[in-house]
Amino acid sequence: MIKLYDSSLSGNAHKCRLFLSMLGIEYDLVPIDFAKGEHKSPEFTKINPFGQIPALTDGDVTLRDSGAILVYLARKYGTEDWLSVEPAELAEIISWLCFSANEINNGMTIARFGVRFSSEGIDLGMAQKKGGHALKRLDAHLEGREWLALGRPTIADIACYPYVALAPEGEVSLEKRANVRAWIARFEALPGYVPMPGLPRDDA
Repeated sequence: MIKLYDSSLSGNAHKCRLFLSMLGIEYDLVPIDFAKGEHKSPEFTKINPFGQIPALTDGDVTLRDSGAILVYLARKYGTEDWLSVEPAELAEIISWLCFSANEINNGMTIARFGVRFSSEGIDLGMAQKKGGHALKRLDAHLEGREWLALGRPTIADIACYPYVALAPEGEVSLEKRANVRAWIARFEALPGYVPMPGLPRDDA
């Protein structure tokens, strides 16, 4: 049985919950309490020495990082619709996983953390500025497109969705990003979609 170590408020963990649900895979959910420091406990750091969530175990396989988990699940349990094996198509999908880990993380993710949880050590204004730039690029890319890559839902969309949709929690506005908001609505209508605290948004 797959085990997913997660926190309900983590957008990165939500990516994994989303994909597991969309694939129809049963799994055990193991909550990790950040407030109690469980992510730094000796028990959890045996699973992920980085002390971060999500983490996933599947038999003898142990994985950290949401992007790596999405790739693993797509290749082992999904179809090529989610993660193409054709080199150029695969590269296009991976580029959006990189966009999630770089532009989205350094913008919307950090801004949300600063506003909602703790601004200590965070340049909130810079994160919000980066988040705004990332949304502008994303909105331009989605002009005339329904999905981020290959004209269909892929793990590229799953990787980018949570923290883009949660951008307003970091005071990064989606108001002028009509293409992004339409993409969010399409994503939330996919079979197997599951919510998390704050998503879907009432004002979407």
